[in-house]
Amino acid sequence: MTFIPNLCELRDLRDLPSSTTLLVLPPEIDFSNAAGLLRRVMSAVDTRAGRLRVLVLDLTSTHFMDSQGVRLINEVRLSLQPQVRVRVAALPDGAPSRVMELTGVRRDVPVFDSLHEALEE
Repeated sequence: MTFIPNLCELRDLRDLPSSTTLLVLPPEIDFSNAAGLLRRVMSAVDTRAGRLRVLVLDLTSTHFMDSQGVRLINEVRLSLQPQVRVRVAALPDGAPSRVMELTGVRRDVPVFDSLHEALEE
């Protein structure tokens, strides 16, 4: 287990619509950081309440994710307002993509093979 001090990074890209928020998640998601990640993601959602329509979780740099990552994504999805959609970007041959496929989370959350695809409307 590796200690990752930066839980997640909020990115405001100039060419993103103001209704879209991009959060870059860390290289590892497990028991040691999942609860803190959930708080950070929901804090970003809360600060954009009313104008947020799309939340993109970027897992393209995440090389390890266990069931805690699945729980995190599912809790985020269930906590969002009905008008907010969550999208996940994960490399097709990466661990997060495989874990989401095996657990069935891909049925409930759209998972895109690249960040570019996840950001397209």
